[in-house]
Amino acid sequence: MRFHLRPATEHDLAAIQAIYNPEVLQHVNTWNEQPFDLAHFQHWFQQLQKQNFPLLVAEHLDTGQIAGYADYSTFRSISGFKHTVEHSVFIDRQFSRQGLGKQLMQALIQHAQAHQVHVMVAAIDHDNSGSMALHQQLGFQHCGYMPQVGKKFGQWRDLVLMQLILDPAPEQTASTPAD
Repeated sequence: MRFHLRPATEHDLAAIQAIYNPEVLQHVNTWNEQPFDLAHFQHWFQQLQKQNFPLLVAEHLDTGQIAGYADYSTFRSISGFKHTVEHSVFIDRQFSRQGLGKQLMQALIQHAQAHQVHVMVAAIDHDNSGSMALHQQLGFQHCGYMPQVGKKFGQWRDLVLMQLILDPAPEQTASTPAD
C-alpha cells in the first residue's frame, strides 16, 4: 500500500478522532479513559497551529483514507523546557505493521530538527514493546521508568520514558582546556 505524509487539515480531524477513540476505549496506548468529541480535536488542532507544532497524517494514495497521524507539542509548560517536545503517533489498526509509524516518526524528527527542537520525549506504556523497539531503532534512549503512575481499565500502568537528543548542546561538544 502507498501512503502520502502531509500536514493535517481540519477536514482530517474526524478521521483522527476515529483512529484515537478506539485506542481510548480498548487499549492502553493512551491512558485517557473517555473518548473525545470532535470539538476537542478541533481545539487541540487550533492549539497546535497557534504554537507552530506539527500534526501530520498518513493518507492512503488510492482511497484518501487517513491511516495514521503524529504530532508533537510542549513537554512541560515551564520556560526552561521550551526546546523539548513530547510526541504521539497513532496508526489505524488495519494499517499497523506497514512501516507507517516509522515514516511518521522520521517526518516528526525532521520537522523538530528544522524548528530548533533539542530533545524529543516519548512516554510509552510499559507493555507497548513495539513502540519501544521502534523508538530504539530511531535512536531514542531509555531514560526513565515510572512504576504505577497511571491507571487504565482498573490496573496500575507503568510508564517508560525515552528521549532523542537531536543536536548536541555546545557545552557538550566543546573541548575542555587541560589544566
